[in-house]
Amino acid sequence: MIRRLERPLILLLILLATAGITVLYSAGQTDIASGAADVWIKQVVFLGVGVVAAVVSSRVSFRLLEWAAPWLYGGALFLLALTLVVGSGAGTAASTSSWLGIGGARIQPAEFAKLATILMLARWLAARREPPTSLGGLLPPILIAAVPALLVLMQPDLGSAMVFAGILFATLFWSGVGLPLLIYLASPVISLLLAWSTGLWSVWMVALFAMLLVWRPFLLEAIVIYLANSAMGVMAIVVWNRLGEFQRARILTFIDPYSDPSHRGFQAIQSKIAIGSGGWLGTGFTAGPQKRSGFIPEHWTDFV
Repeated sequence: MIRRLERPLILLLILLATAGITVLYSAGQTDIASGAADVWIKQVVFLGVGVVAAVVSSRVSFRLLEWAAPWLYGGALFLLALTLVVGSGAGTAASTSSWLGIGGARIQPAEFAKLATILMLARWLAARREPPTSLGGLLPPILIAAVPALLVLMQPDLGSAMVFAGILFATLFWSGVGLPLLIYLASPVISLLLAWSTGLWSVWMVALFAMLLVWRPFLLEAIVIYLANSAMGVMAIVVWNRLGEFQRARILTFIDPYSDPSHRGFQAIQSKIAIGSGGWLGTGFTAGPQKRSGFIPEHWTDFV
């Protein structure tokens, strides 16, 4: 029997899954041969496997998950390390070593690592009577998320590595960590992202100083936070120079897609054209002109 509190979540999942399969079917219908017309069928199979896994996992004891968390986490780290040695790329991520071939199948260990990291963070946070109230108390969960994130970053897969930061903040939030502490934790990254503009960075540093005065953390922590933000502003150039060429290009074309319209910025420009041509109501089911005419090489992947 589905509990009443679970029904809205299950209904939402059904709607999302149905919308996803429908859109994927639409994305595969083109006027040229692309091999994507039946991609949605594979995803229906995956959805069925996911439903079975969800039903099984919902009946598994939390104690068993708690016991298994370190083993799953350790296994995920091993697979991530293995990808650095024998991994390979695939599709639009051919330049990375994110995939492992096992028999006739290919898996992406980063996806398993995300689940294992969630379970490991949940185990650590649940074992505490109270959520962490200082930056020092956040060091263990930070390390739990940082280790797999760094291994994924070495593949290199910046997008997947950033997901671990989202996992960390989400689990800390739901465990009851206060908003000021979460902002302090994220502040060096915010400082780094704003360092490209002297004006924005200066405004941020003033705002951070005001927050420190209002929320009043421990004096040593306040000094560390402000120094870390100052260092990130100065280190922005160093970090930029250490990024891979394709990573810098992605950032630049994100800011200005027309700086490389025929290559790096092509997909972003086609996105704008697709949205503009569709207007408020769209061009019709399966009728998107950018994918029907073959303007997008792999239109059934992230472009959806």
